[in-house]
Amino acid sequence: MPLLYVALAVVVLLILMIPLKMNGFISLLLTSLFVGFLVGMPLDKIWGSISNGLGGQLGGTAIIVGLGAMIGTLMADAGAAQRIATRLMDKMGIKRVQVAILIASLILGVTMFYEVAFVLIIPLVFVIVRQTKLNLLYVALPMSIALSTAHSFLPPHPGPAAVAGVFNANMSLTLLYGLIIAIPAASFIGLTWTRVPFFKKINPSIPEGLVTNKTFKEEEMPSFGVSVFVALVPVLLMAIDAVCTLFLPKENSFRHIMDFVGSSNMALLIALLLAMWLLGPRAGRPLKDVMQSCSNAVKPMAMIILVIGAGGAFKQVLVDGGIADYIKDITGGLNISPIILAWLIAALLRIALGSATVAVMTAAGVVLPIAQASGVSMELMTLAVTCGSISFSHVTDPGFWMFKEYLNLSVGEAIKIRTTYTTALGLIGLAGVLILNLFF
Repeated sequence: MPLLYVALAVVVLLILMIPLKMNGFISLLLTSLFVGFLVGMPLDKIWGSISNGLGGQLGGTAIIVGLGAMIGTLMADAGAAQRIATRLMDKMGIKRVQVAILIASLILGVTMFYEVAFVLIIPLVFVIVRQTKLNLLYVALPMSIALSTAHSFLPPHPGPAAVAGVFNANMSLTLLYGLIIAIPAASFIGLTWTRVPFFKKINPSIPEGLVTNKTFKEEEMPSFGVSVFVALVPVLLMAIDAVCTLFLPKENSFRHIMDFVGSSNMALLIALLLAMWLLGPRAGRPLKDVMQSCSNAVKPMAMIILVIGAGGAFKQVLVDGGIADYIKDITGGLNISPIILAWLIAALLRIALGSATVAVMTAAGVVLPIAQASGVSMELMTLAVTCGSISFSHVTDPGFWMFKEYLNLSVGEAIKIRTTYTTALGLIGLAGVLILNLFF
């Protein structure tokens, strides 16, 4: 019966989000209430469970999402992102344009959300296509693939950070393992997908009037070194922390220092403060403009933060209502890898719900008891869920429509390109998690 309750909850979530077109936050709240009623929780306890789950989830991820958004917007507004992309293009040349755009997108994708980085880089893609007469898809697809990979595999992005918070996984280790998978996955798909015969036949034109982003002059942009440094500071600090966790004893004093400095919150705060100085007053930009960028960064993230919180509420109702324990008992007897099971649940919810953020948070609540009973590293279980949630992007995914419109594709072409590449990334990610599980 508890599994039937979970199935009914997913059906309710589908009805609210697809035919009724409610946003993810309201839909998850109503679904959490529905589950609380179904399992017979006392009425005065349901909202308490929802509040505890929402507060506990946001306490672990709101800081990460907010700081990450501010760093990305600061880099965009100061011209640092444009500097990275253009320098790589200049140095690597037309023959290696795909490699250049892939590297730039991976660097920027660590701290920028998919939509932000996509809108930022696509004008540069259009310029390259106009100048070289290359196929628009040939240049743009590696960018989108790299950004999708970073968005789904790497904290501080909302999905991986939120699931790591639900599973109580070490964020630095999650990032390290994610990088081990993400770099080869993005490189392989990004450099081979445009060579598939079907894709080579598609040569869309650049849409007119869609992009109005500012193009910085040479003297307006910070140096390449400063730009890359700002982007990679949080990654370096968290990676050092992860290495210390893996190889130094618990009582080691340097490990204790890095546990603090390399924690996701502290690493991002350090990176933000450096970005504020290096891309602000030191670069001749007034501090009030820097603060305006920080304020602007948080506004688009408001709904994502609320959805993540509501996902935590849904998880808590499953736990407090006893459904989580039932799922743990049932799945404990299944002869299937918990990693594969977690991936499948996330992938199915992605197909059903469309939104990767809603899918990954719903999956986290369902998979939590499986993860706790699996004996598998919580960091790898986090990646199993996020890899599942990247798969099968289709017409209910907002990112799908951005991809379609900016690349001037038909719906059928977008399905054949984006749905297949996201699914391929998800499968490669699953394979990577299974391989890492042999060693960690």
